[in-house]
Amino acid sequence: MQTSKHGVKLRLTIMNFLQFAVWGSYLTSMGNYLGTHGLGGHIGLFYAMLGIVSIFMPALMGIVADRWIPAQRLLGLCHLIAALMMLGLCGYTLLSPSLDFVPMILLYSLSVAFYMPTLALSYSVSYYALEEAGYDIVKDFPSIRIFGTIGFICCMLLIDFAGLQQTSYQFAVSGAFGLLLFMYSFVLPHCPVAPAGGQKTLVEALGLKAFSLFRERKMALFFIFSMLLGVSLQVSNGFANSFITDFKKIPEFADSFGANHANALISLSQMSETLCILLIPFFLKRFGIKRVMLMAMMGWVLRFGFFAVGDPGPGVWLFVLSMIVYGLAFDFFNVSGSLFVDQETDKSMRSSAQGLFMLMTNGIGATLGVLGAQLVVDRFVFSETDPLAVIEGWSTSWYIFAGYSLLIAVLFAVFFRYRGDVEEVKH
Repeated sequence: MQTSKHGVKLRLTIMNFLQFAVWGSYLTSMGNYLGTHGLGGHIGLFYAMLGIVSIFMPALMGIVADRWIPAQRLLGLCHLIAALMMLGLCGYTLLSPSLDFVPMILLYSLSVAFYMPTLALSYSVSYYALEEAGYDIVKDFPSIRIFGTIGFICCMLLIDFAGLQQTSYQFAVSGAFGLLLFMYSFVLPHCPVAPAGGQKTLVEALGLKAFSLFRERKMALFFIFSMLLGVSLQVSNGFANSFITDFKKIPEFADSFGANHANALISLSQMSETLCILLIPFFLKRFGIKRVMLMAMMGWVLRFGFFAVGDPGPGVWLFVLSMIVYGLAFDFFNVSGSLFVDQETDKSMRSSAQGLFMLMTNGIGATLGVLGAQLVVDRFVFSETDPLAVIEGWSTSWYIFAGYSLLIAVLFAVFFRYRGDVEEVKH
């Protein structure tokens, strides 16, 4: 029995590594590629597609896994389609004499439309397999999930040191890992479809049932602020690599490590994530959910602010600090927010409420964020041709993003009230 249990954890660990290796191959470097190939004005739309498809595709695929296709099989099929689209995107860019935005965004959108549901499916497979093997999910899953972040980091570094940050081969690498995960899905633990009584409706899967929570002032404020803070989630993923790489055009920074290896520098953000995940239980117990979420909001202020004043030369330490606070900004918000939703909603609609939380943050908020950030960057960065003016434009943009995050933090501190935090701190 112990051998079997060990095998389950090993299989899930490999699955999580591959799951995020697919994403890490291009997520932080795609903006750099688009910017250097005359598509800088479309970076926001490419990253916005992650949020747009997240509004409906995970719910639809969840229903399919509930009713017809076992989760591990559907996980593999989704990765197969996503991988073929990524390989098609790479093939188009290599064979076409000029890059046309329309076929590129079409191939990319189809790929992420089938990739994004696999995030939830991978969790479903992990939870079911661990539970069946007799493991404690809360205790044992984090040590498995952390290999997803390791896979993400490994692929970021692979793309960087292989010199692929400004080429479309990053999409081919992503596609290759996707095909590998498709083949690997055949050895994953079996997850049966739900019995008729346990199947979710589309309304439940999309989290629409939880919209009734907006009748409560506390919950309405929480979801609104979740959306407003979700605006920050994908901004640095979309633009940080291009920003750091633009320093290469200035002689003073042309040979600096940071300017030439932006992905390696940004990978510190994901390393910070792995540490911050482990700190969350202590911080929640010591400070309560509201204070932890405020820490996350201030983390975004510092994330963007350090970018505004740093550089890859003597000021690279400010970039490093920006990467370190990213873990706090991203994880403290997502995890503590999810826990708040779990604590404050009735058991009958917890799943729907979690769906609504994801819809407001990673769906609506993140989509509005990258599209809004694109307008700012177009105005202050892509309108300039002089290298120094470009860097100045980036600095202005990061200050604007930091100012926005600070405003949301202040409003949240003033208007959001949560008695549970007072009681936690007293005890």
